[in-house]
Amino acid sequence: MKLRIPFYTLVLFAFFISSIHPQDEAKKNEKKDRHIFTMIHEIGTTSVKNQARTGTCWDFATQSFLESELMRMGKGKYDLSEMFNVRYTYPLKAERYVRYHGKYQFGEGGQAHDVLKIFDTYGAVPNSVYSGLEPGDSLYDNTEMDAVLKAVLKTIVERNRISNHYEDLVNAICDVYLGKVPQEFEYNGKKYTPKSFAESLGINTKDYVEITSFTHHPFYSKFVLEVPDNWEEGEYYNVPLADLIQIMNNAIANDYSVAWDGAVGKNNFYRKEGYAVVPIEGDTATTGAEKELDVTQQMRQKAFDDYATTDDHLMQITGVAKDQAGTTFYYTKNSWGIKDKKYNGYWYMSEPFVKLRTIAIMVNKNAIPKDIRDKLGI
Repeated sequence: MKLRIPFYTLVLFAFFISSIHPQDEAKKNEKKDRHIFTMIHEIGTTSVKNQARTGTCWDFATQSFLESELMRMGKGKYDLSEMFNVRYTYPLKAERYVRYHGKYQFGEGGQAHDVLKIFDTYGAVPNSVYSGLEPGDSLYDNTEMDAVLKAVLKTIVERNRISNHYEDLVNAICDVYLGKVPQEFEYNGKKYTPKSFAESLGINTKDYVEITSFTHHPFYSKFVLEVPDNWEEGEYYNVPLADLIQIMNNAIANDYSVAWDGAVGKNNFYRKEGYAVVPIEGDTATTGAEKELDVTQQMRQKAFDDYATTDDHLMQITGVAKDQAGTTFYYTKNSWGIKDKKYNGYWYMSEPFVKLRTIAIMVNKNAIPKDIRDKLGI
């Protein structure tokens, strides 16, 4: 005998299943979020950009940092051209490469101070004036340009003498891929040159300093930071780790953002989940906030000496948050676009992660607590 179920009973059953399914999904998603973040203080900044297939995070992070500075200064929102800096940085790197017989860093990487050098030497332009994109392109891809430049310079160096034409070649290659920089342009109804536009912004590059924290140099002194992308041999102030964190916290509390240089290519920078932590060894929990290491100055130094902490990425810290366990997280603007990004292109980096994986920071010198400034002689 067949069991007959009234039609209305089936309808009710289907309704019941469909009504509980979203709740089950919500619970499932809730379990995936190990951290519940509450923003403590956030600084205004411009939209998230996408560096795409370029190794120019140093440029995107520092331009965003300067754009936040302009907002803080009451200048409004600007979208400054990143590729303007790339265009003028490559010839400078090429000069060092050939002068050092090819025994010098050459490539897409760089440091925050590289942007300030270009700003002082060549000026700045809006992205709408010089995007560096080829017609029809919407995403950056500098891989071919970088490969061509390296091949040309390698050939020049292998000839054991500096060609009379290498500078013209480097400039021509940059112009082919990025376009020629306009010597004069109009922006918001006014005519500018790159230099006059930079002057109109009111940014004093002397207001910005780079700070690090390592024990192989004396604290409260300056030294040339030994990382490959410091091709310009920029000097960094050296402070104890506690001071570094205090500087960052003081900056954010007073509406100054921080240009951050550190390591994200190793473990515990969770790209899908959108946060970074340093869990203690043996922590097997799969839900709730991870128990994290108590990072010391010695641990930080060892990670640097072991090449576990490298200068592989720059971003901009624009806020501070807390998770449900009370851990401080730094709200960090990245340059990887917003598509499929959990926090719309931002990451949350825990204080222990920042202590361990920071290479250096750039801040406005006025954001540094006075007692630390006095020790540094700034």
